[in-house]
Amino acid sequence: MEGQFGAGPYVGGGTTTTTTTQSTAVNTSLRFDKEYLRSIPGMLKAVVMVINIIAFICVSSSDFHYHSNANWMSFCAWAGFFTTGTLLLFYCLHLIEKFHFIPWLLVEFIYCAVWSFFFFSASCACASYGKASNWFAAAAFFGFCSCLLYGLDAYMKFVDWRAGRVAQGERIVTTTTVASTPAY
Repeated sequence: MEGQFGAGPYVGGGTTTTTTTQSTAVNTSLRFDKEYLRSIPGMLKAVVMVINIIAFICVSSSDFHYHSNANWMSFCAWAGFFTTGTLLLFYCLHLIEKFHFIPWLLVEFIYCAVWSFFFFSASCACASYGKASNWFAAAAFFGFCSCLLYGLDAYMKFVDWRAGRVAQGERIVTTTTVASTPAY
C-alpha cells in the first residue's frame, strides 16, 4: 500500500540527489550587432532617444525656454538621450557582454526607474505651464511618453534580473539528477 509506506525519497531504500549548476557563456570580443536594434529592448532605446530629442526641441522652442521648468525638462531629455544612447552603443558593440561581471540588468533597472520618475516630474512641471505655451504642453506630452517607455523598460529589466538572466550572452543551467540504490 502506498499510503502506508509513503512515496518519499526513501522508497525502496534509495536516495535521489539533484544538482543544479549555472554558468555564463560570453564572447568578449567587440563586434557590431545591428540585430540588437531590431530587438524589443533595442527598439525601445531608439524610440526613447527620438522622443527625448522631440521633448527637448519642444521646450526649447517655447517663449519661456529660460524658465526653471524648461531647464528641468531639458536636463532630463539631454541626460536621458546621452545615457540611453551610450547604453545602446554598448549593447550594439557587445561591451555589455565584455563586462559581464557588472550586474547590467540591475543597473539598467535602477537607471530606467529613476529616469521614469524624473520625466514624470518634468512633464508635470511643463504641463502646469501648458496654458501659457503650447510648446510646454507638447513637451509635457512627449515627456509623459518618455516616462512610460522608461517605466516599461524598467519593468522588463526587473523581470529579467529577478529571473536570473544576463543582459547579453547566455546563462546555461544544467540540472543533474542521480538516483542511487543501496547495495544488499
